[in-house]
Amino acid sequence: MVAQVSPPTLQHSGPLALDRFIGHTQSSAQPQPALLFAHGFGQTRLAWARAAQRLAAQGFPGISFDARGHGGSRWNAPEEDYAFDQFVDDMTRLARAQETPPILIGASMGGLLGMYAQGHRDPPPFHALVLVDITPRWDAAGVERILGFMTAHPEGFEDLEHAADAIARYLPHRAQRKSSRELEKLLVQQPNGRWRWHWDPRLIDSVGRRGEEYQARLLDAAQRITVPTLLISGGRSDLVNDDHVAEFLALVPHARHVRLPEATHMVAGDDNDAFTRTILDFLVTLPTATSFPPE
Repeated sequence: MVAQVSPPTLQHSGPLALDRFIGHTQSSAQPQPALLFAHGFGQTRLAWARAAQRLAAQGFPGISFDARGHGGSRWNAPEEDYAFDQFVDDMTRLARAQETPPILIGASMGGLLGMYAQGHRDPPPFHALVLVDITPRWDAAGVERILGFMTAHPEGFEDLEHAADAIARYLPHRAQRKSSRELEKLLVQQPNGRWRWHWDPRLIDSVGRRGEEYQARLLDAAQRITVPTLLISGGRSDLVNDDHVAEFLALVPHARHVRLPEATHMVAGDDNDAFTRTILDFLVTLPTATSFPPE
């Protein structure tokens, strides 16, 4: 049954800004566990808006949140460095605040955090995992391309059209340019009138350039995953290749893998229709969720 979905409203859980997507239906079926949408490095919760709305309309309520230092969530104080475990703990607390273990939909950094939490937090916080174009190992050249784009305009953009031009050059395969209305939600205007990305620049060195330091622990975490798991990869991804997928499937032999041939690393944005259908096909196969064990 397709449900009507209320417009998301901004809420906060500790340091995190989040949107809730709830479908209103007369169905008496057992409520579904929440989908917890975790964005990639340098993105915000708005990256999930279209997919979250569609999935909520199909009876799967969702929560999308900004990781610390991103979007509307709190930035660390100037004297406090960012650390991988901070992000893992933020996600774990949000997951455990739900009535039942949620289902992670994690892209890139969000998938790594969820994978790590599931393998190294007790009790594991998730009912199931959907990992979007990310595995415990990845192509370093692809990461450098992303970081190069993120750091290419340290003084910001002179106007939104300038930002749209930069995004179009970075994602030349996309036919539709970002509109000014869309970009107003992704960037912040500074007092001098220039527009900057909606994340703390300190994240680049403290988190973005240190990912490979965590690969051994991520490989170990993957081996500990026992919940249903779906890996969605982009056929044109420059981060995840066939060898990375094969290694992941050897570590998590019960996992399913679907490749979307026309998608790059930005899977949900490149082919949202196929992305949403793939997730729906997975969600309907999941067992009934149970509550978290008592503390």
